[in-house]
Amino acid sequence: MEEPHVGDHWTYEMRDEITGDLKSTVTHTITDVSATEISIRFETLGKPGFGYQTYDRSWDIINNGAWRFTPNDGSGVRMPLAVGKSWSFKSNGSNSTAGVSLKRTGTSKVTAKESITTRAGTFEAYKIETSIEMRNTNDPTKKSQFEQQVWYVPEINHWVKRTYVSRSYGRVRERGALEMVEYGRR
Repeated sequence: MEEPHVGDHWTYEMRDEITGDLKSTVTHTITDVSATEISIRFETLGKPGFGYQTYDRSWDIINNGAWRFTPNDGSGVRMPLAVGKSWSFKSNGSNSTAGVSLKRTGTSKVTAKESITTRAGTFEAYKIETSIEMRNTNDPTKKSQFEQQVWYVPEINHWVKRTYVSRSYGRVRERGALEMVEYGRR
């Protein structure tokens, strides 16, 4: 697996899979790397300013500005990857601005190793399927589910595609995809 370096960057097109519309083009750029964390800034094409996210070294989100996760959000990868490998996770998420706290539980499984082509090129990727259930800490009857598929490429230490579905009360609320269109290693 390639070590992350300040300046490494990945650009993604984000699509609404319900309407087919291109929603935005976002670039993630590493701004800092420590023994335990990777910090990135993300910038949306055509919009002023930046956002920031902090990941652990397994690409689990720790903090994305609005949400803080303990120990992390569980959406990263567990090396070494192999078809059939699975793992589960539990975490707490809090959004102090909105006053919301969530308990998150989930599982991930590597379901395939396959070739995938995006505008950035053709890659040999591990397909990881993740299911997450989130419950409001103050009202456990409020729950939502999130399912994602990630195509992760160890040679570039990042994902080249993500698809996801978000449900509340059993109904689809959002369905989207991020696909890498460009990347650069420092």
